[in-house]
Amino acid sequence: MDPRHGSEALMRSSINQKLIESGEIDRLKEVLRTRLIESGWRDELKAHCKEIVKRKGLENVTVEDLVAEATPKGRALVPDDVKRELLGRIRTFLAQQSTG
Repeated sequence: MDPRHGSEALMRSSINQKLIESGEIDRLKEVLRTRLIESGWRDELKAHCKEIVKRKGLENVTVEDLVAEATPKGRALVPDDVKRELLGRIRTFLAQQSTG
């Protein structure tokens, strides 16, 4: 196993902990939710889920099937500007934490 992988996982865990403890994670989730609605992402993903149900038939689709099939599409549909905005907000938060 690559030792950098363990170090990266530890760093991600530490960042996640800081985001949770400060309440910033909740603010980021709200920004994400708002931006995804504004961008039409939610409507696109909803339409994709309807297509899956139509193709497979309502009685043949479980929630787990729907999530497994819709998740990769949902991730791919997140607009790059939304990803950049959230990453920028996380960087700003971390910079403030290191100076404060």
